[in-house]
Amino acid sequence: MGIDINGISNVTPTALTSNEPSNIENTETPVRINSINKKSNDEGVTYEKGDKTETGSYKINKMSKEDRAALVQQLKDNMEKQKQQMLELVNKTISGQVGTFGKANDDSFWRMLAGGNFKVDAATKAKAQADIGEDGYWGVKQTSQRLFDFASALAGDDVEKMHEMQKAMHKGFGLAGKSWGRKLPSICQQTMDAADSLFDNYFKAKESESKEVINENTVNISK
Repeated sequence: MGIDINGISNVTPTALTSNEPSNIENTETPVRINSINKKSNDEGVTYEKGDKTETGSYKINKMSKEDRAALVQQLKDNMEKQKQQMLELVNKTISGQVGTFGKANDDSFWRMLAGGNFKVDAATKAKAQADIGEDGYWGVKQTSQRLFDFASALAGDDVEKMHEMQKAMHKGFGLAGKSWGRKLPSICQQTMDAADSLFDNYFKAKESESKEVINENTVNISK
């Protein structure tokens, strides 16, 4: 059987880093962001899951450049840990079932997984299904939020850079499809759609803020 978790896990490291705009601070991997109020070991930055503040502004986008940089590193470290745990599970599962296969980061490895020509035990199957389920780490909700929050940490409250990050995400999904060797699992498209929705909501919020500023300035001028 094939496990869809592998499709989405291959997308996540690629999605925001495949064609990252040169004027945005370089990073390697978007990472887990569902730990609430977790502190960075180096910077002591308190991280809260991406959301709106009471004033309607997005918290991560409003963080200082230094705090966002610390957050990016924290997220990268968390993601690498999650990725390695997943790869260890996959390697353990397929060990002895197939011949020689590529390293975990090689396209041949992901294409072998996409073929689904291996068996998993009940416990491994249950773990994979939970991971890609509604509340799972690799599920649509958490992964799309992870992508958006990582983009926010990189771009800050810069609308143009956020547009660039969204484009980079789309290209990353395309490159992941090439590594996968066939059409990505449906969960990947669902995740990209969900992430796009988060981006769209951000852009709408910024547009609304701009209109409010214009209206306030107009009122002040007329006084």
